Amino acid sequence: MNVLCSYKSKWRHKVFHHYVWTECKKLINLKTGKEIKKTIKGGKAGYYINRDFVSLEKLKSEIELIPKQNCPF
Repeated sequence: MNVLCSYKSKWRHKVFHHYVWTECKKLINLKTGKEIKKTIKGGKAGYYINRDFVSLEKLKSEIELIPKQNCPF
């Protein structure tokens, strides 16, 4: 039995483009296809991105909207 879920990505990490956030605020690693869970470390909420903990306060400056690609067709 296969179950497929599709999400529409809206934001991405400025350096690591394979980490994207969906419109429903879920963080997805596109290389592995897995959802990254929000964790709490030292009283601060954040995510583990490339084995480093990044708090939500720091992430605000490290994410960007995904630019639209101009398709000639």
